[in-house]
Amino acid sequence: QVQLVESGGGLVQPGGSLRLSCSASVRIFSLYLMGWYRQAPGKQRELVAELPRGGNPNYSDSVAGRFTISRDNAKNTLDLQMNDLKPEDTAVYYCKCSGDNWGRGTQVTVSS
Repeated sequence: QVQLVESGGGLVQPGGSLRLSCSASVRIFSLYLMGWYRQAPGKQRELVAELPRGGNPNYSDSVAGRFTISRDNAKNTLDLQMNDLKPEDTAVYYCKCSGDNWGRGTQVTVSS
């Protein structure tokens, strides 16, 4: 089982930026599919972005053009750069990888 740990969440004003990172207990280049999901209070968990090994990223319509997902093999992390954040981006953000492995999540709150 792969252990995933998210970091980088926090409180930011609308229009601001945050960068989330997910570290893994195995080399991420060995993982076929990695992605970020989020869950807002009272809502179902939803896909934010996913990135297959050697493939193109896939973004939800709500974040396309504002968020960028990337793998950093040197740091062994999956990153999510979030720009132009909106209050509706407020959620717990989870990292997921192949084999249905999940992190514990990191809170992102967008509020003035």
